[in-house]
Amino acid sequence: MNINGAVALVTGGCGGLGSNIAEHLSSLGAKVVIADLDNSKSDCIPDKFIKYSFDVTDPDQVKNSIGTIVKEHGPIEILVNCAGSIDSAPFVNLMNPNQLMLDYDRFKSNMLINLDSVFLVTSSTVEHMLLNRVKGCIVNISSISANGNEGQCAYSSAKAAVNALTITLSKELGKLGIRVNAVSPGFIGTDSTSEALSEAHIKYIISNTPIRRLGKAVEVSKAVASLVENDFINGVILDVNGGLTI
Repeated sequence: MNINGAVALVTGGCGGLGSNIAEHLSSLGAKVVIADLDNSKSDCIPDKFIKYSFDVTDPDQVKNSIGTIVKEHGPIEILVNCAGSIDSAPFVNLMNPNQLMLDYDRFKSNMLINLDSVFLVTSSTVEHMLLNRVKGCIVNISSISANGNEGQCAYSSAKAAVNALTITLSKELGKLGIRVNAVSPGFIGTDSTSEALSEAHIKYIISNTPIRRLGKAVEVSKAVASLVENDFINGVILDVNGGLTI
């Protein structure tokens, strides 16, 4: 697929990873639409991007916003589901006897922002792709935590489900001309990583990564672009983790 001239929607586009993906797709000639709930960061987004603010976990907001984007800017050809939130919380917290087990509301909240959002945005986007007979490409941002990361019960569960959803949709939509893949980053040097993990944990991760460093956001962005451009890649979960899972 040719990125140049394509309309690309990036959810979570005001975040460190999302904004980098948007920037990279734009550098390749895409007409980039950024969707993010955080209006406080919108002033930092370059004017070359088209900005929309809506809640990716609200079905009505998603449906209405996607419809508006398509009406005002043309059919979406590339969708990058990057909206999400890293959460670190163990299933059992022995240090807090008053709240020994992981709170169910916290678990549900993680699933909502990291999994339901992918389903909702993808569903509305694919509907318009089909109605406009667009051969599109969807890239979901997963995580190395999908393999099961101690201390991230809810987050790992959500990202594992994103992988399963990716593969399932690739089988259903591939025959309709819509490819679905995912990029599964390792630990990337973004603000969200430093906020979610302690310095000691980050040092431990680096020491166990063969190339001995955290990843860079642009390395994830390049992986996203490669999945979009290669028309014979479908149903792939692409690991970008410096060899941490070897």
